[in-house]
Amino acid sequence: MLAREVLEELVQVLGRENVLTEQEDLLTYAYDATAALKHQKPDVVVSPSSTEQVAEVVKIAQRHQVPIYPRGSGTNLSGGTVPIKGGIVLSMLNLNKIVEFDQDNLTATVQPGVIIQALNDEAAKHGLIYPPDPGTVTTATMGGSVSECSGGLRGLKYGVTKHYIMGLTIVLANGKVIRWGGKTVKNVTGYDLVALFTGAEGTLGIITEMIVKLIPAPETRKSVLGVFDNLDKAGNAIAAIIRNKVIPATLEIMDNVTIQTVEHFVHAGLPLNAEAVLLCEVDGYKEVVERESVLVERILKEEGAVEVKVAKDDKERDLLWLARRSALPALAQKRPTTVLEDATVPRSKIPDMLKTIREIAEKYNLQIATFGHAGDGNLHPTILTDERDQDEMKRVHLAVDEIFHGAIALGGTLSGEHGIGVAKMGFLGLEFGEAGVEALKAIKEALDPNYMLNPGKIVRRD
Repeated sequence: MLAREVLEELVQVLGRENVLTEQEDLLTYAYDATAALKHQKPDVVVSPSSTEQVAEVVKIAQRHQVPIYPRGSGTNLSGGTVPIKGGIVLSMLNLNKIVEFDQDNLTATVQPGVIIQALNDEAAKHGLIYPPDPGTVTTATMGGSVSECSGGLRGLKYGVTKHYIMGLTIVLANGKVIRWGGKTVKNVTGYDLVALFTGAEGTLGIITEMIVKLIPAPETRKSVLGVFDNLDKAGNAIAAIIRNKVIPATLEIMDNVTIQTVEHFVHAGLPLNAEAVLLCEVDGYKEVVERESVLVERILKEEGAVEVKVAKDDKERDLLWLARRSALPALAQKRPTTVLEDATVPRSKIPDMLKTIREIAEKYNLQIATFGHAGDGNLHPTILTDERDQDEMKRVHLAVDEIFHGAIALGGTLSGEHGIGVAKMGFLGLEFGEAGVEALKAIKEALDPNYMLNPGKIVRRD
């Protein structure tokens, strides 16, 4: 329980309507989208509306040594917003303004509570796009996306969130406000704190405003569906497309379990007997799109696709992509618990990683559906289970451990876009070694020596 004095100070800064203490309110902030994590209610939820109010909340927390957990929509998949030590959940949803569109510099200045799709809807009015495109684009916030450095479907061609963050306003653990970066294309002044805080999961400071890069929207686009009777052939086709110097905007894969589940969910006309499908979209100038789409069709056929379909119009194209975006919600209906990982390997190792996942599923007698951003090596092996079955959950944890080891052995990484949070913290030594983990701790302790900001995430206090 928080001291009454703390609550009174918070109310004085924010107003009573922005300080929640009722148990039913606190319960809704006790978890995020991560499966099979223990829920933990905060002591209070606060909703500031400005950088100045965030700074005052941080100063109150610092005086009373109360942990703070910044939170957007709570769609993250690594336990990044779960308040595992109680304390203050800092909801950023009231900081939801698009402050500026600058068409001359191709930037937007936004607050962290802005929904990603809302930014893109506004950008579209100016013929621009903000390319990072996570699966939760219609609900996830910009602040959460930057803090997790989310990726999404367009990562292959356009990169991920960190490639579009030009400037940040940050409240540090001591309550001081810094502004780093800006609208200049070139900026090598001092340490690159913009890069450091992007993907830091709110453990080093609290982002209250960001300047993001926008790009011109592509003139046109075309989607191609390749159907395969063999998962290995689909994996090899991915490498073949890239090897032929075609860089699609998106290149996605779904295995048979995912295909069947999604088709019953959205009725997009996916072939139920296919072992895998590749969904590819090329975009750009019309003449380039026509040339590349023909080349993709040819490559898919050469690599063993039993059928290749080209979306004939936007309606058909949108239905295909609705199917892909529905993979997780559709799979979540099959079993009570859905454990979604994001093992990421070099593109050339996708066939090997697919094989590794299959072998792990057989070894532990688990149903694992696999889909993901195959073009950039980011797979989502999804274990369909029931956390009430303790024996099965033991096998799930062993399987996840082996998936991580498999990805690292292939030259990959623990996370392509979901972040570390609490779920993967124990595996960092596998990728970085002891010295690497100690370096992460040194950065944390330099900026947040009391481990007050989102404690228990990425690195643990000794």
